[in-house]
Amino acid sequence: MEEYYQRQLDCLCGQVRPLSEEAKEASIRHWDGIAKPLNGLGRFETILTQIAGIQRTENLSLERKAVVVFCADNGVVEEGVSQTDSSVTAIVTENFARGIASVNRMASTVGAEVLPVDIGVAGALHEPGIRNMKVDFGTKNFCREMAMTREQALEAIHNGIALAGELKDAGYDLLAVGEMGIGNTTTSSAVASVMLGVDPEVVTGKGAGLSDEGLTRKIDAIRRGIALHHPSADDPVGVLASLGGFDIAGMTGLMLGGAISRIPVVLDGIISEVAGLLATAICPEAVSYLIPSHLGKEPACARIYEKLHLEPVIHGNLALGEGTGAVMLFPLLDMAWEVYKENSTFEDIHVKAYEKL
Repeated sequence: MEEYYQRQLDCLCGQVRPLSEEAKEASIRHWDGIAKPLNGLGRFETILTQIAGIQRTENLSLERKAVVVFCADNGVVEEGVSQTDSSVTAIVTENFARGIASVNRMASTVGAEVLPVDIGVAGALHEPGIRNMKVDFGTKNFCREMAMTREQALEAIHNGIALAGELKDAGYDLLAVGEMGIGNTTTSSAVASVMLGVDPEVVTGKGAGLSDEGLTRKIDAIRRGIALHHPSADDPVGVLASLGGFDIAGMTGLMLGGAISRIPVVLDGIISEVAGLLATAICPEAVSYLIPSHLGKEPACARIYEKLHLEPVIHGNLALGEGTGAVMLFPLLDMAWEVYKENSTFEDIHVKAYEKL
């Protein structure tokens, strides 16, 4: 199956096309015709123009939005890299389905849906409303063996691609990614270290409240994993299989699926940014379909955005995860979209338009 999955991935990524320059130019003309100073909404004008290019129409839509939360456990927690154990992953995953987690509260204020996905939770889940795309019951401890097989990595990526296509067909206009998985700041820092070509100490933070001693254990675990597997940034699927998590793999797939199906995907924090690194290493054009939300607290965040040539909008020192930072961007985009759709034009009010000088 590994060879089949790889051929399918290559074929699907070959379908990704650049954004529509015609739609982007029409969107810019539309913005410039609105009765306000040129570029008065700054980055938000740029983002909506990007979405117009993705959707291939000046008349872009942000009507239906969802945050897809990929949930999975990570074997590396055996190394004492987290303050809590893996049982928390299943509890919080079921809370997403019950609608009582932080991201649910936030998404409900902007009419966005929360779609929890079990792509690798260690335990059995019983709460209705969780999408079952489980590849395995968590990854292995990468300090002792590969986190997952290459076939499993590709399977998880394909699950994300398929889900993006399904959501596009269901009429969603904008997706955000979130995650839940104890130990996943360790897996994401490990992947970031390899993909950015820097020492683990540079990109590894305390995650959900580690002590200084815990951070030392975390960095040491990452160094041992890298030394054991010798992953190469030239082989992003290999890096993912060696050191990553199923949540990272699913998000990578959703981002690739967004590029394939022409639906924009909003990044959250460090774990999703690492997935963005992998997605763009697999398919460079995919970066055009990604929208940054916030600059997270983890030290890798700024370096990844620099590598991807993306600029986050929100600087809130956030570290909650779940897709909460990405969802925070939704109402800001909605407000800009309202101006885009409904504001009077210079022509409407019989005022001479601003000129670009």
